[in-house]
Order: sequence, then C-alpha cells, then structure tokens
Amino acid sequence: MSAQDVLIRIQATPNPAAWKFVLDRPVLTDGKATYSSIEEAAQNNLASGIFDVPNVKQVHFFQNVITVTHTFDADPEEVQQAVCAVIQTRMAIHNPNQTQMDEKKLKRQSQSPEVQKIEEILDRTVRPGLQGDGGDLDVVSYENNKLTVYYQGACGTCPSATTGTLMAIEGILREEYNPEIEVIAL
Repeated sequence: MSAQDVLIRIQATPNPAAWKFVLDRPVLTDGKATYSSIEEAAQNNLASGIFDVPNVKQVHFFQNVITVTHTFDADPEEVQQAVCAVIQTRMAIHNPNQTQMDEKKLKRQSQSPEVQKIEEILDRTVRPGLQGDGGDLDVVSYENNKLTVYYQGACGTCPSATTGTLMAIEGILREEYNPEIEVIAL
C-alpha cells in the first residue's frame, strides 16, 4: 500500500464543530499533540497543511486519529473534503515519530503529590472517554480546593464540555479525592 492510499473514516464528536479523522496508520506514535494555530504547527507538515483549510481552528493528533475543530459557521462537508485531501497528499511526508515534546510526563514529575493523584484519577476515569471523542484535558492548577483545567481537541469548543462533562469530572473527583473540590474550565 502506498502512502497515497490512506484509508480515512470520518466520525462525529459530541462537538458539532469538530470531526475525527480515523486513519489506517499512526499520525503520532507517542503522546498527543494539539495545535491551535498555523504558527504552532509550523514544524509539522501535516498539521500546517490542515490549517491551510479555511475555518480550521484547532488540530489534535492522538494515535491514528486527527481531530479537526472548525468555526461554527463553516460548512462541515467542505471542511471534511479539504482535510481528507490534505491527509491524502501530506501523509507521504508525515513522520509520526516527530511530535511536540510530551510535556505532560515531564510536567507531572514536578507537580505536587495532590495534582499527581488528581492526574492519576483523570487518566483512569475521564481521559479515555475524552480521547475517544477526539479531545483531552490538561490540569492547569490546583489551589484552595479549586482545580483549573483546559480542554483540548474536540472538547475545547464543545458545549457539553463546559457543563455536563465538567460536572461529571467534579463528581468523580469529589468521590475519589476531595469532597470539596471545585473544577473550573479555562
């Protein structure tokens, strides 16, 4: 099979302005990468090519999935067709081993024991579902029983992320970690 024969399945996410492009090969062999601008994606030919598609706001790579978030006023079919065309043409020169440095692992080593415990709970309970929907979650800070998080990928602009998902995360952390914790999304 040549690089041009990329098999792509497009899947909806809970966010009406985000789509998962599931490929038959890896886009990232380790970790995840989120690009919020063409400047951030400058060293990645595939991600920067996707940003050339009009109305694209964010590109998220995880394993064999590319999640693309676009403006709410964009025509989803036009975005999907253009993104598929970019994938077909750029996959031949894409290196799935070239990633943003996996900062999460390094960052965790320097985090407080409290944040490390919260991260472990999120890894086990919340992240698999978010990643399955083409997104993820970063812990920004934890002070005075207030946990600040940042949604990535499809979750970044999803209406349910700021309501139902946030309440579910808070419920899990209250049950497993601290009954007084409050979760705030940036």
